[in-house]
Amino acid sequence: MAAAVVMTGSSDAVRGTGISDFTELSARIRGAGLLRRRYGYYWSKLVLLPLTLAAVVAAFIVVGDSWWQLFTAVAFAVVFTQIAFLGHDAAHRQIFVAGKWNDWTSLVIGDLLVGMSYGWWRHKHTRHHANPNKEGSDPDIELPVISFTPEQVQRRRGRASAWVVSHQGAFFFPVLLLEGVSLHASGIARVFRREPVDRRWVEILFLTLRIGGFLTLVFLVLSPGIAVVFLVVQLGVFGVYMGASFAPNHKGMPLVPAGLKLDFLRRQVLMSRNIRGGRFVDTFMGGLNYQIEHHLFPSMPRPHLRRAAPIVRAYCLRLGIPYTETGLIASYAIVVRYINRVGLGERDPFDCPLVAQRRSL
Repeated sequence: MAAAVVMTGSSDAVRGTGISDFTELSARIRGAGLLRRRYGYYWSKLVLLPLTLAAVVAAFIVVGDSWWQLFTAVAFAVVFTQIAFLGHDAAHRQIFVAGKWNDWTSLVIGDLLVGMSYGWWRHKHTRHHANPNKEGSDPDIELPVISFTPEQVQRRRGRASAWVVSHQGAFFFPVLLLEGVSLHASGIARVFRREPVDRRWVEILFLTLRIGGFLTLVFLVLSPGIAVVFLVVQLGVFGVYMGASFAPNHKGMPLVPAGLKLDFLRRQVLMSRNIRGGRFVDTFMGGLNYQIEHHLFPSMPRPHLRRAAPIVRAYCLRLGIPYTETGLIASYAIVVRYINRVGLGERDPFDCPLVAQRRSL
């Protein structure tokens, strides 16, 4: 199985030296200059992506009330996703040294251009990075429809037929058609809840301008019927593109029981999967195809991830830590197969030998 990872190495390598293992790797990465900022790369994106969005808006207005706008809807979805990738980089402090510059860049990109709440995303994504694939801690394995653990399956069997649960993998990508709506709605819900949100009124203002302004533009240019179909296509493609970029990174990798402790290096490497490919895959996935390196060094600028991968791979090989890579299409097959096997009631379908050994230490 492509998702199953095989470990070689002694029990000493399994126990590892924890912090010192990562410290040595970090020193190598820093010594290679891979944590330095790439201002030219990011300023070009900060200029070109909004200009591309403006061009799509102009094309939308010029085309007018026509079914040809469905192609424009796809263009909007792709551009919004690429802009969201840039907001992800800013939120991880990859663009600027100053935290305030990154925060405001994320606010403008996320809330004003894409329509996703930066505060909501940061709260959710921080928890994911701290404990990827850890039961009870990682919000990315707590979805309302798809079950990723046997416990979730048991809780949901009463609400769905056994056939639906056992074939849930077939519904994973269709469900992503609703992810675009979910991303917008979840952010809006958070900024209006009473829990603390930094710059709440800025987010409310930006989200109102973005979502309200976009809806107004659509219904001013298009007749109601075409406008509704346009929004369905735009939000559907946006949701699938976002989900298809994030799902391969951890789904189908080992799950970590709530009580299990792993050092930082192993916690991030064992639960993450890289996607092989050239520059096209790098662009298509916004650098998320180097998930292992990104989780180890979240503030590393995107263009340095490709150069960091061979260093991290060789280091993990020396320590006997599984380093998982696969192709993009193969990763989707792994995700679907994994979700189906969970639905069939199998426990730890892709159990990692290192995690299993950790349980017994």
